[in-house]
Amino acid sequence: MMASLTLLLGLFVFILEPVEAEATQSTLDPLDASFCHGGLEVIYPELDINKCLMIPKNHKFREKISTVWKAPQIYFPGAEKKKMYVLVMVDPDAPRRSQHPAYWRHWLLVNIKGYSLEKGKMQGMILTDYHPPTPPQKTGFHRYQFMLFEQPPHTKISLTEKESSRGKWDFQAFVERFNLGEPVAALQFLTQNFKD
Repeated sequence: MMASLTLLLGLFVFILEPVEAEATQSTLDPLDASFCHGGLEVIYPELDINKCLMIPKNHKFREKISTVWKAPQIYFPGAEKKKMYVLVMVDPDAPRRSQHPAYWRHWLLVNIKGYSLEKGKMQGMILTDYHPPTPPQKTGFHRYQFMLFEQPPHTKISLTEKESSRGKWDFQAFVERFNLGEPVAALQFLTQNFKD
């Protein structure tokens, strides 16, 4: 009886413990692997992503990331307490990576307090609600990129009326309009439709 209880308890702890996904050179090409820098961490209920990787098929992770899990926690240990940040999540491969891709905006937050990023409890203003990765069937792998920018002081960031649609977003024009420069940290994962 005690052995069964110990086994069940061990299994329960394993289920609740987030899996740290592994990325190897065989899963990502060098260009995709080189995108990540700065120590950004994206934490879903069962998956802790801290480097560029492909979402594994096991544990139904591809299905969960598209249909079950809500917005992830974002953790950035390099955040400066008194600074503000901008977080962008995009799919640069819509509708598919091989066909003149365009940016699809999945999430956009501004005025993120640095001290909250340090703790993984992000506080900021949502300009675009989180939309989970949902690559269409038979379009191959899509990159889902998280980029964290330092927000210039006294800068009010907003979207124009033309940017009200998530699709075909001119991401570069947005970055230039607010002088965001290069991201201080970036992370991406690749996934495809879970039915493929």
